[in-house]
Amino acid sequence: MARTTSLLPFARTALVLGVAAALTVAGGSAAQADTIIDGPVNLRTAAPYGVLAGSTITNTGTSVVRGSIGLSPGTSVTGFSGGPGVIVGGTQQVNNAPARQAKADLTSAYGVARSLTPQESGISELNGRSLSPGVYSGGAINLADTGALAFAGDEESVFVIQAASSLTIGAATTMTFSGGASACNVFWQVGSSATIGSAAQFRGTVLAQQSISTTTGATVIGRLLARTGAVTLDTTNITVPQGCAAPGTPSATNVPTITSESPSDGTVGTPYSFEVTASGNPAPTFTVTAGTLPAGLTLDSDSGVISGTPTTPGSTTVTIVADNGENPSDSVEYTIDVDEAAVVPVPNPNPGPSPAPSPAPSPGPSPAPSPAPSPAPSPAPSPAPTPDVPAPSPTPDVPAPSDSPTPDVPAPSDSPTPVVPAPSDSPTPVVPAPSDSPTPVVPVTDRFDGFDGGSGSGSDSGTGGDLAFTGSESTVPLTIGGLALLAGIALLVGAAVRRRRGMTSEK
Repeated sequence: MARTTSLLPFARTALVLGVAAALTVAGGSAAQADTIIDGPVNLRTAAPYGVLAGSTITNTGTSVVRGSIGLSPGTSVTGFSGGPGVIVGGTQQVNNAPARQAKADLTSAYGVARSLTPQESGISELNGRSLSPGVYSGGAINLADTGALAFAGDEESVFVIQAASSLTIGAATTMTFSGGASACNVFWQVGSSATIGSAAQFRGTVLAQQSISTTTGATVIGRLLARTGAVTLDTTNITVPQGCAAPGTPSATNVPTITSESPSDGTVGTPYSFEVTASGNPAPTFTVTAGTLPAGLTLDSDSGVISGTPTTPGSTTVTIVADNGENPSDSVEYTIDVDEAAVVPVPNPNPGPSPAPSPAPSPGPSPAPSPAPSPAPSPAPSPAPTPDVPAPSPTPDVPAPSDSPTPDVPAPSDSPTPVVPAPSDSPTPVVPAPSDSPTPVVPVTDRFDGFDGGSGSGSDSGTGGDLAFTGSESTVPLTIGGLALLAGIALLVGAAVRRRRGMTSEK
């Protein structure tokens, strides 16, 4: 019996592998980065050439090339050396170092133009179109006879048309520009060959993989650059654009992806900052599409920084979108919590009166006796000098009992001192006891120079400084001085009485 093998297991395996391969391809396609350019395609040393070919250059009729012509690796140039073609303002380079370098730079520029990501694909007919700056792609691209194509932009606008196979420009066609756009920045990348019809007004630089041909009366403001094939001209005028902008640099683009984590919490009254980050090229911008940020916070659309000072506590949910023009954009929902500000007790700046500290004993001023009332018009007359008791300086002294001049008081002697009655309520000058009322401060050194053997200089420069009398210290010298003054007055009065009696008895 012949053995039979079931194909079911193999079919299942093939199906699984097919699905996996499809997913892999799809995933790789989604992750593929786009390529953009920030200026014209860089032609480098190929820029001065109106015609550049790989195999041959052939001219029929009076063609004029305002620029250079070059050929490499081919060696056959027909119709220019000795006419009828004319080269104006350029040179002819054939299979030499400049030609080879120009061909290498052409290959590089062709690769850049082909790598750019189109903003519109699948185009075929250009008649009646007005193109804005960007990249357009298709298979075989045509501009019908007498057709018109417009370019709208500014002087920095770049236009790239990618024809995967052929480019055919019909007879008597026109190309126009508006807004400052120019032929400097129009590039035609052709996968095979390009043909420009009779009397066509063509604009831009053709970067063809194979060959380029023109027919009678065509006018080109741009360049015809063929990598491997021939360039064939028939009574064609070619002018290389001048004064074009600096070339750009191609760069990969990626759709944006937000990469930042959840935002931190905020506190009322405290400055807040959180940065929303995202990958992608070009750099994305950020917007709030749902919800509202907490009061006091704003989002910087360029940097993605949420900053400010929250004013209201609570929890807020917002949706933030990152977009850089590449599809799709990315969005994330964030919740920001704002807490109440911490309550900090504030000390009372006026806690109420505090008990005054008890005064500590100090050698500062203490109350001195107030002078007794006197009939003298001056409240503080200067005392008359005495022989032994120096006058204090400056302290109030006991005023004289009358307006008459006070005779000199002799210094105390060892003779008995008349007894003077103690102070009473009589109008006799009395030295009062110390009181709590403020009184002038009398330096100790001045008061005691006449009694304790001090220096007697009356100066304030003593080592201990000026000291105020206390109640017990000031009473003794004042009492002694008062008794001495009263005794002197009594002696003078007695002497005067005796003298008057003597004079009376003589009479």
